[in-house]
Amino acid sequence: MRPVTRRQTDHHAARSAATRAQVVSALERLLDSGEAFSEISVQRILEEAGVSRATFYAHFHGKSDVLVRLTDELRESLLALARQWDPGAGDGADRFARFFEEVISIHRAHQGVLTAVREAAAYDSAIGDFYTADLEGFDETVLRTLLSEQAAGSAPADLDAVAASRIIVWGGAQAIAHHIRVDDGSGDTAFARELAQIWWHGAYRRPAGQ
Repeated sequence: MRPVTRRQTDHHAARSAATRAQVVSALERLLDSGEAFSEISVQRILEEAGVSRATFYAHFHGKSDVLVRLTDELRESLLALARQWDPGAGDGADRFARFFEEVISIHRAHQGVLTAVREAAAYDSAIGDFYTADLEGFDETVLRTLLSEQAAGSAPADLDAVAASRIIVWGGAQAIAHHIRVDDGSGDTAFARELAQIWWHGAYRRPAGQ
């Protein structure tokens, strides 16, 4: 038997990556067109992507797996934004507002995907675990910054950082999702500013004893 060469291996890997991207893009197009994730069948994805059922299952366990792959890059981009947050930079509330405007912009650009994740999380354990891990990652990032601010004496010592991070992250996620559903985008700047003020003055710079 002829040994598999490095070139053959690389070619196979490239083809597999291209196939996965083709399927993921197909699901994104379907979601962006307004189709509900629960109503999109694997067969519908196959037809949109132009791949066989055998090819699909060679790369994915099912349509939930495709949705998780689709949101992986989006989640990393949002977490990367969170990691850049530096409360000690001097213009905290204003920087927070700009941060939230960017978050809202990303959410609007991927509204179909994020709606699908929230929808599927209610009945699909794989998506539910993914959605929870996503917010938990953001929660951990915010908690670290709150604890750092407390250690530096900038945030009040009596602040319960664990509770505060949960409230502002999980509550903020729900607030952003609702805002995008009911607002046409004209209120994004005002919404980002108010959310920033609540986070900043409610936790990061809350007066001691309040």
